Amino acid sequence: MISRGVLYRRVAASAALSAVLAWAAPAALAQQTPQKGHQTTPGGQYQPSLDVLKQIPTEQPGTQPGIPALTEAEFNDSKQIYFERCAGCHGVLRKGATGKALTTKVTRELGAEYLKNFITYGSPGGMPNWGTSGDLNEKQVDTMVKYLLNEPPTPPEYGMAEIKASWKVIVPPDKRPKTKQNSLDIDNLFSVTLRDTGEVALIDGGTKKIVGIVKTGYAVHISRLSASGRYLFVIGRDAKINLIDLWMANPDTVAEIKIGLEARSVDTSKMKGYEDKLAIAGSYWPPQFVVMNGDTLEPIKVVSTRGMTVDTQEYHPEPRVASIVASHYHPEFVVNVKETGKIQLVNYSDLKNLQITEIESERFLHDGGFDLSKRYFLVAANARDTVAVVDLKDRKLTALIKVGKTPHPGRGANFVHPKFGPVWATGHLGDDSISLIGTDPEKHPQFAWKVVQTLSGQGGGSLFIKTHPVSKNLWVDTPLNPEPSIASSVAVFDLNNLDKEPQVLPIAEWSGISQGVRRVVHPEYNKDGTEVWFSVWNAKNQESAIVVVDDKTRKLKAVIKDPRLITPTGKFNVNNTQKDIY
Repeated sequence: MISRGVLYRRVAASAALSAVLAWAAPAALAQQTPQKGHQTTPGGQYQPSLDVLKQIPTEQPGTQPGIPALTEAEFNDSKQIYFERCAGCHGVLRKGATGKALTTKVTRELGAEYLKNFITYGSPGGMPNWGTSGDLNEKQVDTMVKYLLNEPPTPPEYGMAEIKASWKVIVPPDKRPKTKQNSLDIDNLFSVTLRDTGEVALIDGGTKKIVGIVKTGYAVHISRLSASGRYLFVIGRDAKINLIDLWMANPDTVAEIKIGLEARSVDTSKMKGYEDKLAIAGSYWPPQFVVMNGDTLEPIKVVSTRGMTVDTQEYHPEPRVASIVASHYHPEFVVNVKETGKIQLVNYSDLKNLQITEIESERFLHDGGFDLSKRYFLVAANARDTVAVVDLKDRKLTALIKVGKTPHPGRGANFVHPKFGPVWATGHLGDDSISLIGTDPEKHPQFAWKVVQTLSGQGGGSLFIKTHPVSKNLWVDTPLNPEPSIASSVAVFDLNNLDKEPQVLPIAEWSGISQGVRRVVHPEYNKDGTEVWFSVWNAKNQESAIVVVDDKTRKLKAVIKDPRLITPTGKFNVNNTQKDIY
């Protein structure tokens, strides 16, 4: 008998899949050379051969007299670079969000020389220095300038037929272990993104050893855990999801699916009675979210997020799904729609009669996390310098709070301030400020939903901020700052004396790596809050590492190096991710 997964793959519409290939999404079109010590082909199984690439029709849209044209090879390379490096901030259609709009009306007014300098040197507001960092060579920078002066290609749609065609159940639920088959301390396991190889490394928090490498989609954005902690969900920027069973003797993928062409978010059902039952993922293109079975990833429902913006109430063709979290108060997923500024509470108790509570907040929603009580969700509308707060118990908007320039909290950081009570903190891409927001309307109503204190960090370009319930430290990274000394270090604040200047720790120097840009990114605690892990993220052809710091002493504890640790970025501790501890 043919399984449903095989049947769906056989009946997939070949024309639609050809259109997907023609647009040249994800690492599907990257042709890279494996790195020394790395035995698998970077980019994952979506990478076609050169013979396939030669057969893909390519049309350069919008070329006009006086505008530099690209060769077919340049156009294909530029599309790939734009997808990997630029689309996340500037949008597939280049209409802007976290980053500025790059429509031809804008780029042609700015001119080629301005674009070249901006791409090469970046800006203190969070634009990476792609040229001087070595990520792009001079020829690639010049080609990207030409690409931006021409109209962008419009990618194809990707609906249920294409989604089902990509769905694979590698190990059916009834063939999986009934009990845990390994000796790993799963609660203290770290899922580490290996950005440019299309993999995650599973690292044991105790031994600091890699216990497994799992092939995934390109540039895994986040890792999330099922309610039980058994299943690890990872989603790549190419919208591929891997479901990894941590109970297996050697944890590995048991199901996979591709829910679009570009994506960032995945989560699972957490309410009592729905544990491990459902999963949800949102895509940047097409703008939609997909609800799936939690143990097989079988797609159940696709919902478009196209619609009107909250301010001008104009139609937007690309309202991307940013962060998604699972409510602890109702059987609902919290879906943040970037360009329209709508927060959707998607009730998963009855998917046939789907109920969505739509909350108007602020445009350009991005990432965020819960307060200490987990009743309130705080999300950065980063292009509007605002944090929106939603009451997930009463299902309504609580506040819109002005913060610093372009907030980027990750999931933020929760702690009890000695004066203002419980607060949630965010750093910023656009300036050196760290905003502390009061989050206790019951015992500290005079401070609730206000910026109660602003700290000064090293500079702009911060992506993540982190603390832990047992820690007295607040860690802030600045990997996108164009100044190498700032990008390669972190600032740490004393929670008992926040008026004191932060201590700056030379994490990259501690790694022993002397070559490359060495961006230090994403502080993540171990399960008991005694260690903080940092990625030293270097170019794919240079050495990278993970540096472990003792949280109490702020001293170097360990350096994890391995030829397989290529471009490590996000690290997700199973216990802390499962229990929303940050």
